[in-house]
Amino acid sequence: MNINQEIPIFFSCDDNYVPYLAVAIRSLIDHTTQNNIYRIIILNTGINESNQKKLKFMETKNVKISFENISKSLQNIDNELKFRLRDYYSIAIYYRLFIPSLFPMYEKAIYLDADMIILNDVAKLYEMDMGDNLLIATTDSTVNDTEIFKKYSKVALGIEPQKYINSGMLVMNLRGMRQEKLEKKFIYLLLKYNLEVIAPDQDYLNVLCKDRIKYINETWDKMPDFGKKIPQNDLHIIHYNMTRKPWHYDDVPYSDVFWQYAKKTEFCDSLKKEFISYTDEQRNSDQIVIKNLTNLANKIINQDVKIIDVIHETDFFETNKTDSEGSFTNMGEVLT
Repeated sequence: MNINQEIPIFFSCDDNYVPYLAVAIRSLIDHTTQNNIYRIIILNTGINESNQKKLKFMETKNVKISFENISKSLQNIDNELKFRLRDYYSIAIYYRLFIPSLFPMYEKAIYLDADMIILNDVAKLYEMDMGDNLLIATTDSTVNDTEIFKKYSKVALGIEPQKYINSGMLVMNLRGMRQEKLEKKFIYLLLKYNLEVIAPDQDYLNVLCKDRIKYINETWDKMPDFGKKIPQNDLHIIHYNMTRKPWHYDDVPYSDVFWQYAKKTEFCDSLKKEFISYTDEQRNSDQIVIKNLTNLANKIINQDVKIIDVIHETDFFETNKTDSEGSFTNMGEVLT
């Protein structure tokens, strides 16, 4: 173990998600050690001052929280990203793809979704040997528990379902991603083809990092409703993914863990009110979201052109050319 190492940990968030992020951060802090400096960086395009103060109040001697408003950096691509969103997604889901270029001072970092509870020291993730892989992640049990999503992964993306990762917990080889021009490849695919996908950021990461992913046990990204049943004491991270959140439903596995940490934040009362006021109409809307996802997966599978059909395009893989050798850089050079 490296003593006093600095561990960069990224979250993406907007004002609406601050209460859940606060619970995630509280759980993370409770499992830190004094041997490390944990630098939490919250990527956003505007979090109000009150919410920033509430989150900053959670800082400790060795856990520091900062806010990075990346509006200016993404201004050239912002509308394109928003245009390609649907359902419950916000533009924040894309932020993790820009971490390598926006933070050149880091060679490695952790990315976590805000709808998580952390039950172990994230330094253990950071210290895992990556080799020459671009990511450390876990297989997405939602995909592997759903036949239509398994088929989608294989047919539309060219990824075997058991190798399709969830992007909610990532250890990122930022240096390697910069070398591979991953961000430019993503933008190239997004702008040139605008192909329909199920999970806008996650699908691209799976395709672009294929064969350069280190897979770890799902206990590091456990999805309550999917995968095998695992005793709570064996879990390192719980990820309340999809639409069934413990602040909306009372039958979500491991929901008591969420409330255990929610009680340690000043957002607990507002979260309880949200839980009580969640309506049947909203629950029906959640079901519609899931139905729409399965319908979309089936639609994409039957489309003539899918990501798997363009990923092997010759000029796509010639992205290591110098800036003067092709128009690719002109399409992908969007960050200021």
